Amino acid sequence: QVQLVESGGGLVQAGGSLRLSCAASRSIFSINTMGWYRQAPGKQRELVATISFGGGGATNYADSVKGRFTISRDNAENTVHLQMNSLKPEDTAVYYCNTFARTVGGRWSDYWGQGTQVTVSS
Repeated sequence: QVQLVESGGGLVQAGGSLRLSCAASRSIFSINTMGWYRQAPGKQRELVATISFGGGGATNYADSVKGRFTISRDNAENTVHLQMNSLKPEDTAVYYCNTFARTVGGRWSDYWGQGTQVTVSS
């Protein structure tokens, strides 16, 4: 069974920083991408940032976080991190870790973490 374990959420003042981490279980055989999505109350889930686990580790960011957030990976540990700086109240949301991966003998599939709350006070 694939599990994504998230950590690092919390409450921070505007302008502050948080670092989110997500570790994928050892049952994963191969990862294509890992990333973070977020969902604020009353809004749809949206992409925050993704990173490829192959080659040079291509990254993709939502326009709203470019220049403030940085996604990084640890291939050996099947882990992804999201460094969030200059946080704004509008960054408040539940952040979900995602991976497109496969287990041994399995098919490529999307997997999601349970979500971690990030609250930015003004």
